Amino acid sequence: MQFVPQDIVISPVITEKSTDNLVESKYTFKVAKEANKIEIKKAVEALFNGVKVEKVNTMNVRGKLRRQGRNKGYTPSWKKAIVTVTKDSKPIEFFEGMV
Repeated sequence: MQFVPQDIVISPVITEKSTDNLVESKYTFKVAKEANKIEIKKAVEALFNGVKVEKVNTMNVRGKLRRQGRNKGYTPSWKKAIVTVTKDSKPIEFFEGMV
């Protein structure tokens, strides 16, 4: 199935651990569940000009159990990608002020 880059990379994940990884040129994104590593790499390189992706690590994040009174349900599960950028690549502008 063919995706547009905007459909693959949904949003950045900004947590304490992900901001610590920015020093090592690792960026964390929420991505489409059906996307594979090759599609994620192409999408990041297409969305951010001048960025060369070295490697992509993906993981499926399970939804957490949440309760509201006696009702309970799960938050939606999603896929997370940690994208490592090459040394000679320029950094992603969105994350620049967070280092």
